[in-house]
Amino acid sequence: MANYDFMSRWQLAAPMEEVYGAISQPLHWPHWWQGLRRVEALGSCNEQGTGRVYRYHWRSPLGYSLCFDIRVTRLYAPWLIVGQASGDVEGWGCWQLSEAAGITRVRYRWRVRTTRRWMNLTAPLARPLFVWSHDAMMQNGALGLSRWLQSRRLNGGRR
Repeated sequence: MANYDFMSRWQLAAPMEEVYGAISQPLHWPHWWQGLRRVEALGSCNEQGTGRVYRYHWRSPLGYSLCFDIRVTRLYAPWLIVGQASGDVEGWGCWQLSEAAGITRVRYRWRVRTTRRWMNLTAPLARPLFVWSHDAMMQNGALGLSRWLQSRRLNGGRR
């Protein structure tokens, strides 16, 4: 298996609570995140909001598809969301948010290993392409979320 440790940073001109509200609702992500085809909620969560599983269907900028589940394992609104991934990738992801002077800083760490045979076989040569693809998808997320939040404000909060 090929291991990856990604760190993405976003800065958004929006209150942290709004950013957290959007990030904590993955069923809405396909509306604003290019490349994310579909998200399904599987099961339910406990009183603390943990335990829910979401299935993500992605299409990378390079044309390959990924499908994986993420179980929410820790949730501290509006600062932190941690999840455990299984499927085409296995590992964990962690969203951390902070705010200063009206700017929300988002840090996303994604430590995963690929489980698909073709990805593992090609990783020695294709790793730079996989890294580029991940970075492009995360840039799409930052841009899409910024537009989504701005649109919500201009439209009085309606979606």
